[in-house]
Amino acid sequence: QVQLVESGGGLVQPGGSLRLSCAASGSIFGLNAMAWYRQAPGKQRELVAAISSGGNTNYADSVKGRSTISREYAKNTVYLQMNGLKPEDTAVYYCKIRIVAGDYWGQGTQVTVSS
Repeated sequence: QVQLVESGGGLVQPGGSLRLSCAASGSIFGLNAMAWYRQAPGKQRELVAAISSGGNTNYADSVKGRSTISREYAKNTVYLQMNGLKPEDTAVYYCKIRIVAGDYWGQGTQVTVSS
């Protein structure tokens, strides 16, 4: 079995920062890419940022320059540092990993940006 534990979401004021974490454990053989997606109410889930096993990264245009994805290989953990948060960043953020057996999703963590 695969377990993904996300943390770090919450309520933050516009312009603030948050750091999301997602720790993978269990049968994660061949762990490859790790990524963060988000889904706002009434909208489709969208890619926020991804990082390959080699450390290559890509970002959605909407967060480029404000967010940094990183991973700690020894802990099988991926992070998303978000700065300069805007109300439009409000969404449920999901972690996704790719292993040999396929893709697995976390349960999601709510991020709300509001004054």
